[in-house]
Amino acid sequence: MGTQHCPGRAGGGSLSCAPLRRPIRRDLGYAAFFALGAYSFGILTWPTHGLEWSFWIVILLVGPIAAFFGLVIGAPTLRLRGDYLAIVTLAFGEIVPNALRNMSDINIPWLGLNHFNLTNGTQGLNPVGKPVINLTAIFPNMQPFVVGENANQTHWYFLVLVVGLIVLFGSRRLDNSRLGRAWKAIREDETAANCMGVNPVRTKLLAFAIGASFSGIAGAIFASMSQAVFPELFRFNVSIFILIIVIISGMGNVWGVLVGGLILTLFDRVLLAQLAPPLLHSLGEQLNSDFLRGLDLSLYRWVMFGTGLLIVMLLRPEGLFPSKVRKAEFHELDEPMIEQEAPEWRPGGSAPAEESTMSDRDES
Repeated sequence: MGTQHCPGRAGGGSLSCAPLRRPIRRDLGYAAFFALGAYSFGILTWPTHGLEWSFWIVILLVGPIAAFFGLVIGAPTLRLRGDYLAIVTLAFGEIVPNALRNMSDINIPWLGLNHFNLTNGTQGLNPVGKPVINLTAIFPNMQPFVVGENANQTHWYFLVLVVGLIVLFGSRRLDNSRLGRAWKAIREDETAANCMGVNPVRTKLLAFAIGASFSGIAGAIFASMSQAVFPELFRFNVSIFILIIVIISGMGNVWGVLVGGLILTLFDRVLLAQLAPPLLHSLGEQLNSDFLRGLDLSLYRWVMFGTGLLIVMLLRPEGLFPSKVRKAEFHELDEPMIEQEAPEWRPGGSAPAEESTMSDRDES
């Protein structure tokens, strides 16, 4: 009659269902890989170094470079999870920008490096390379043009849109691939996945490497758009902002994170930075309030993000746009606990009285 049978421990004449919450891997090192991608791009295209490689060649190199460092940080942390993984990746995210800041005076005599300026310290790398699109082979009458030249950001919009669609396609393919199913199996139960033939070491390292490569490519594009690479651009708040986007948007859903990222970015960069100041100033003029005239909501952006994060974690812990699986996991406790009385067996393994009576009737 609609009874739910749940594996449990018999005791007290009942069986109870206890939902299992799976550990979440907290990675706070996004800013480190973002910085590695940006600085790798800047070093290979900075005119002072005399390299000035093509944007497209460097983009192909930045991914493997960031993936290598992803393996470097991933190998020692394979046995860590939860808060311990967060602490290690947090330390890595703080070490990398400081190390890059101090690489303006490198002395390695046996490599022939004497006071070599690699990253230009706090002054940063400026300018760096821009993408040049040359389609004369396909369209002979079309002249090559530089993306972002003369402060024209329209070309950057379409280039970033194309790159975003490629990354989105790759993420979806990974999610439905054999490797993606292995990641899900390890997330659900690492021991069971290992017994079923999934190599946890290889699978986790691939997760670190692929995630780092995506972050590195994003850092390289950001550096080219900004035309400058400074250590202050890759503080810890970059990792926190990305983590807030993932948690508020909803874990396990690529489309949800995409929509949530757009909403939070528009709120931060458009509403707070561009729309709110003139509105508050106009309102202050109408009400003759010096407080509203001088109010800058962008100074309280992290207060707003923190408040929004607390509200979402309390009212909708799975996020605004979670996947069906993650939503079911977070609402397992909302389902009623169904108890089932354990049958009382007679000594000697005989059947209960009701069943024995029915068997006697059948024989008669």
